[in-house]
Amino acid sequence: MLKVGIIGASGYTGVELARLICRHPGAELTVATSRQYAGKKLSAIYPSLLGMTDIFCQNITGSELAGQADLFFTAVPHQTAMAIVPDLLEAGKKVIDLSADFRIHDAKVYEQWYQAHSAPEYLAEAVYGLPELYRQNILAARLVANPGCYPTSVILALAPLLKAGVIKSDNLIIDSKSGAAGAGRSASVASLYCEVNEGFRAYKVGEHRHTPEIEQELGLLAGRMLTVSFTPHLLPMSRGILSTIYADLCVDIDREGIQKLYQEHYQGEHFVRLCPVDQLPATQFVRGSNFCDIGFKIDPRTGRIVVVSAIDNLVKGAAGQAVQNMNLVSGFAETDGLLNAPLFP
Repeated sequence: MLKVGIIGASGYTGVELARLICRHPGAELTVATSRQYAGKKLSAIYPSLLGMTDIFCQNITGSELAGQADLFFTAVPHQTAMAIVPDLLEAGKKVIDLSADFRIHDAKVYEQWYQAHSAPEYLAEAVYGLPELYRQNILAARLVANPGCYPTSVILALAPLLKAGVIKSDNLIIDSKSGAAGAGRSASVASLYCEVNEGFRAYKVGEHRHTPEIEQELGLLAGRMLTVSFTPHLLPMSRGILSTIYADLCVDIDREGIQKLYQEHYQGEHFVRLCPVDQLPATQFVRGSNFCDIGFKIDPRTGRIVVVSAIDNLVKGAAGQAVQNMNLVSGFAETDGLLNAPLFP
């Protein structure tokens, strides 16, 4: 059994990791850290885990922590991860980092959107953990930078179109909506029930920190640097992301041609589901699963294609994708522990 540790186990992503690992056929959760809940059972913090794990949260670091697992998930805030990851790598451990600290290749770009980077020497080594694009690189990695939730929904939606060069890359408009779990578990007025319920609002317009990550990966697909308009919104629901993306077509291609592009690009990809022609994705059909559903509509009046994608932000957008990456770096079947069907209704 692979011994697995979760650093930052008491957040929403941490508990989702624990839920998935407890059902994994080849992995065992051997250590979970939390400063706030040290000494408490993880199942006492999250009763949903009752009977699934008896592990206690610990507040430990360094060699004491490194000695308790073979692979670690760092589910901690940005800047915190970069202080932890180097020690784990030096101890010979593999790391799946769920913060943004190792996603951006250029330290200067990272520092423009986040803060000073204390471990830039690891940026070149870190592999961006989107298996559908970088599977071969992930297989040999010891440090995987798990993608952000919004970027996952956007990159998977646009990858076939940008690779094929059928859309213009200089006028992409991305309109994304997320459930409240994306804001984390820390107390915040903005995520209180009365602030979120029966409301729908945009936030961090033109300044969301996932923007450079989206631009980096879309630019690599397009073969040139690009700039996008990205606007996130908060929905009055617990989990899920729906991204609606507008792009100008630059070649004469019909619906069947676009469908063929997507089918060929994602052939054999278990976790990307292409919707039937007469159907578009919805968050309720991916809830609790590691699927990304993608659909599209060509608007002949404007010459644009509208692509819609849906993911569960805590699964394919975070913990599920992290387990998918763990499977790859550890030699498991990529789908191990992730075959549960979406929860509906």
